[in-house]
Amino acid sequence: MTRPDYSERDQSIKLLTYTILRRREGVPDDLFHAYWRDVHGPLCARLPGLGYYVQHHFAREHSANLWPLPEGAQADATELDGMVEIGFADAAHQQRFQQASPVLFQDERNFIGQDAAYNLPQGSRTLVDHDPNGSPNAPETAYRLLLHLHGPELKSLRQAATRLAESLASQAGILKVRLHLPEPYDNSQPAPAAPDVRHQLPSRELHLAALEIRWETRLLAERYLRGADYQALAADLAGVVTALGTFRVAEVIMFIREGVLTTAGQRGGHPARLIEQLGALNQTSDEVLAYFVPRA
Repeated sequence: MTRPDYSERDQSIKLLTYTILRRREGVPDDLFHAYWRDVHGPLCARLPGLGYYVQHHFAREHSANLWPLPEGAQADATELDGMVEIGFADAAHQQRFQQASPVLFQDERNFIGQDAAYNLPQGSRTLVDHDPNGSPNAPETAYRLLLHLHGPELKSLRQAATRLAESLASQAGILKVRLHLPEPYDNSQPAPAAPDVRHQLPSRELHLAALEIRWETRLLAERYLRGADYQALAADLAGVVTALGTFRVAEVIMFIREGVLTTAGQRGGHPARLIEQLGALNQTSDEVLAYFVPRA
């Protein structure tokens, strides 16, 4: 039986940034994730012009043996705590957001030590997505990874990453494959413009191809990585990918999609979960939301 594919819902995101981040030294892990999800997230979601905003929270403690290294590639030892996608319908909406963004960037120093925003002027590509819920706000129950591929030759890197994404999309047990092929990061123009936060990247990470991969189970992922399909692709990656990093996703929170705030965007990720768990339908009424959503 063919499962429904909901990948078309991402096509409205025409411009995108893919931002990696690391918590500030001295900020406890649980406090970092709570502040990002419940304080910073709703603030970002309320800025004008924003059409799409989703946080991916990483599980640093689950980082062993997630992906085999292609021949000649080094492990990317970068420690990251999350990734965020920020998307727009067009350049005019992005400009509105950028004009309002200083109030957001001033908040970063409270919990972020380092971040870097890769630019995707053509957006990203979702090859397959079998999840009917387009606005997740929960700990990850399947097996979701962010795979980062780095290499010196951008065209070859993008081609290899695309072949890998297309192979993954057809595999048994795959729930989602999303491919990001950003422009090279420019250390001379660090982004985002958040004060007192580091934005420099090592030279080996300036070129990036990233894949969001979600399997039903880790066993299915391991079976694929040891199978003939991937072994052929691994040979293809050798000599192209010089560094590889893999990050296990612990939770995903969507704050706004197609310009419409989710309950997480209105109230914060954890409060939105409480509303859902208790079935507090009154909290989603127009009368209540009038106190939480920006007035026109």
